[in-house]
Amino acid sequence: MKAWLWQHLDAFGATLARLARTPVASLLNIGVIGIALALPVGLYVALANLQGHARSLASDPQLSVFLALDATRGDADRIAARLKQHPRVREARYVPREQALKELKASTGLADVVDSLPQNPLPDAFVVLPREAGSQALENLHDELRGWPKVIHVELDTAWAQRLEAGLRFARRAVWLLATLFAFALVAVTFNTIRLQVLTRREEIEVSKLIGATDPFIRRPFLYFGTLQGLVGGLAAWIIVWAGTQLLNGALAELAQLYATRFELAHLDPGDSLSLLAFSAGLGWFGSWLSVNRHLAGIEPR
Repeated sequence: MKAWLWQHLDAFGATLARLARTPVASLLNIGVIGIALALPVGLYVALANLQGHARSLASDPQLSVFLALDATRGDADRIAARLKQHPRVREARYVPREQALKELKASTGLADVVDSLPQNPLPDAFVVLPREAGSQALENLHDELRGWPKVIHVELDTAWAQRLEAGLRFARRAVWLLATLFAFALVAVTFNTIRLQVLTRREEIEVSKLIGATDPFIRRPFLYFGTLQGLVGGLAAWIIVWAGTQLLNGALAELAQLYATRFELAHLDPGDSLSLLAFSAGLGWFGSWLSVNRHLAGIEPR
């Protein structure tokens, strides 16, 4: 057991020394891997933030029922009674036009413009919370309410969020496709790096085989090299994405302040961060394993 551990520690130390002997080439390879991984990871972070924001806005589907401008309070009371007895309506809140105008003044910062209007342009409205949140049930309720007397317009407030969610699902597939392509690129970079190392150390490998070294013993330092290179490349990708989110959050803070809201990009959580490092290290190991097996088989002592 001690001998096995010593062999692995020796191979790991030799790998670190080899990386230190060629700092420029090592940094270039790590930089290529980091940038290749940072692109899909950055898109993943952006999509995860957008998805979370969309879900928080669309967590409680509701319909806004706008009455005609000539609707009387009696019309509003009759509609309120129908909504209260409707089997697919969980709750209905009446919003008189005066209250809607007051909320508009408070939320938009356009008090001067609103005060200059000759009359209130907003209609009376109801905010309706349905019992069922399914898309088909919402559409059916939307179509039914739109046909009621004195109802001029019905808006499904979460329709935009549902369309955004559909767009995010498409974007997630595109991110996975992009990640797959860059994963192949990472394997190719590692494969080529290990191939050059094997060819450079061909005579050393031949001598090692002559004195009885096994293929696993010869492969070990190359596998450590590919794994370590992939791991550090993943760490570089993590740093690039973190720096990008910090820069964007500064600009987003100013933009969100103009809209009186708060929106901040969240970086990768610990689970996703570990997955990124494990994924990059695994790809580095796989690329080096393919390369060393492919080229080691062609090297035999003469």
